[in-house]
Amino acid sequence: MTTSKRLSLKQLIGGGYNRFWKFRGRYRVVKGSRASKKSATASLWYIVNLIKYPGANLLVVRKTFRTLKDSCFAQLKWAIHQLGVDAYFLCKESPLEITYLPTGQKIYFRGLDDPLKVTSIAVDKGCLCWLWLEEGYEITSEADFDMLDESIRGEVPEGLFKQITITFNPWSERHWLKKKFFDCSDPDILAMTTNYMCNEWLDEADRRNFERMRINNPRRYKVAGEGNWGVADGIIYENWEEKPFSVREVSAVPGVESIFGLDFGYTNDPTAFFCGLVSHTEKTIWVFDELYKKALTNRMIFDEITRMGYAKEKIIADSAEPKSIAELREFGLRRIKAANKGKDSVNNGIQKIQDYHIIVHPRCVNYLTEISCYSWEKDKADKPTNKPEDANNHLMDAMRYAMEEHNFKLTPGRVNY
Repeated sequence: MTTSKRLSLKQLIGGGYNRFWKFRGRYRVVKGSRASKKSATASLWYIVNLIKYPGANLLVVRKTFRTLKDSCFAQLKWAIHQLGVDAYFLCKESPLEITYLPTGQKIYFRGLDDPLKVTSIAVDKGCLCWLWLEEGYEITSEADFDMLDESIRGEVPEGLFKQITITFNPWSERHWLKKKFFDCSDPDILAMTTNYMCNEWLDEADRRNFERMRINNPRRYKVAGEGNWGVADGIIYENWEEKPFSVREVSAVPGVESIFGLDFGYTNDPTAFFCGLVSHTEKTIWVFDELYKKALTNRMIFDEITRMGYAKEKIIADSAEPKSIAELREFGLRRIKAANKGKDSVNNGIQKIQDYHIIVHPRCVNYLTEISCYSWEKDKADKPTNKPEDANNHLMDAMRYAMEEHNFKLTPGRVNY
């Protein structure tokens, strides 16, 4: 005997995504602000339609595999629970996958940090016809997307359709996503922008936060609130590139030193830990690892840094929290010390770093996010000032702390500042 119950998808999902839900073209691309329901709606759509189409399988991709478990995998588990179909799905963490038990259909999870695993997926039941690329702005190379696009190929059984869904937060209008999907007219593309105003499930406290942002930081509100494209000018660091490199090989080069910086956060801002290498003779900074999480206590920060293998390193931390630095030292970060903040230290630190070429390892997705949008605050005439905007700056600040002592070193052909 089986029992059944009727659900109202309209009541479950709410408004703002009618076109998204019904579209059957090749590309569904959603640029959404914070709290815009884009990921929640996508996850509900996939669970509903996996049940509806017995031959369909889904591939979920982010730039790095390690980010999938706490994002897309958790979001899809939430959707399964919201729909009340927990008994019909098996969610496994090793390997990371979700199976619809009545038919054997699967949801696969892959990271672009292992491209061979993306292009070599073979399904047991039906065909691989859908792909969900979450946080699409992390994919800075259009060629990487083209590789993903080609993985959804071949004929599909009658009644099925091939489709790639891309969801992402507002991003710089220099990103290839804008030109490829938003600056064209193609019946096979649905490109839409959503924001928190279509989210019926926000409470009044959430809405007041957005209203405060609208009044106090209107430029940030246009992006994080309204979902408009991010900065196109006034970028602080132009001197960087994303490129894989061997940390071991770079570390072995004479004159290369390791640098670590820590910026504290908690509820609204993440704790940001910057890990890099620097050569003053080559004027190069290599960014190779990061920590970027909210709601970390000092004990949790210590545990995370220890797990990453950097507990014995010299770490320069934000001097605004001496108590946190003292606690971390007691926990075991013996070489942590406070940054020497002073007059114009932010701008002086930025100017020194602008003299260096920055190479960012592709796995440092949060660093890539910040450096792409870290910009000068604008005045009432929309002209850049000499003050950095208070946004996209957590790892940027941590990098400045890490470089603090190095900013005063003698380098060949330069004066000692």
